[in-house]
Amino acid sequence: MREEIAQVLGASDATVESLTHNAMNGVTAGIWRVQTQDRSAILKVLTRRKNAHDGWESSSDPLHWNYWRREADVYADDLPALWSGTGVRAPRLLKLIEREDGDLALWLEDVTGQPATSWEIDRHGHLGYQVGMAQGSAGPADRPWTSRSFLRDYIDSKRVPYELLEDDDAWRHPLIRENFPPSLRAELLRLHRDREWFLTVMESLPRALCHLDLWPSNAIDADGQSVLLDWAFAGDGALGEDIGNYIPDSVFDLYLPAARLPDLDAAVFGGYLRGLREAGWRGDERQVRLAVCASAVKYDWLVPWMLQRVDRQPRAYGGQASVDAARLFRERGTAMMFLAAWADEARRLSDR
Repeated sequence: MREEIAQVLGASDATVESLTHNAMNGVTAGIWRVQTQDRSAILKVLTRRKNAHDGWESSSDPLHWNYWRREADVYADDLPALWSGTGVRAPRLLKLIEREDGDLALWLEDVTGQPATSWEIDRHGHLGYQVGMAQGSAGPADRPWTSRSFLRDYIDSKRVPYELLEDDDAWRHPLIRENFPPSLRAELLRLHRDREWFLTVMESLPRALCHLDLWPSNAIDADGQSVLLDWAFAGDGALGEDIGNYIPDSVFDLYLPAARLPDLDAAVFGGYLRGLREAGWRGDERQVRLAVCASAVKYDWLVPWMLQRVDRQPRAYGGQASVDAARLFRERGTAMMFLAAWADEARRLSDR
């Protein structure tokens, strides 16, 4: 690494700080902040040699949702430049190095600014507006390595015990009984039963270039611009799918209280529609709302996974800190009821 530091930062002496990331993903060997006396950069190493946790294995298929070198291809092609002028950008690529062991070292701009994990509702709404501008002006983007069928393949990769949705004993556990809404179980069974219908709907809607991992841990406000991190899943998605991911993911990892979900939905979706219109998009707004609401199916796996792990100490994103189990289950239970309402809205919109 010392030679790379010299190439990128012009000095060999540096401090290296490991950064929080999804260590389960087989694509990511690690992420570090590398700082010399005068400069800093982010180093992200992509690999296909890592033994990954179940459901997070890397792939050598360029169309697969977890293709191991996609993010390097995104930067080498400058794919985010398609959204230039909309207020959305990626960190600048400083250098891409193909290492002798086959790994790829992405040296990226160390973006300074306010992370979306601490934004107010209005700033989340402004991100919705900026993403609407971006997707309304750029449209789809087809590259040999952009992901296809992301939503379906991502859900299918989550090998969880769906039978626990039917298990009375699992739902009698104190954490479940005391923190999940009483009607949640029936709603989740209905969502799971209709899973194929939701996926088919999502695949039939207008398309866009999507980030596909849009959530507060991947966004930074840098002087009013929204800098999006982690482009590893980027590819084909439904117009509105990114927003359908961003809104609930703001709650699932406790960045915002679940009680704020209606306000967040109104701000982000309203901003998104305004951005689409200002970018010149002239489609049917009901199709966009349908994509947002039908995106609820992405979390079909979450509660069975929680039921399976109910006796383990839950950890915050990145696994480095514990969280209060009752709070986590209460917030996620409330959020899943909100998504059940989205699912009902999607069914009504589709009928119309």
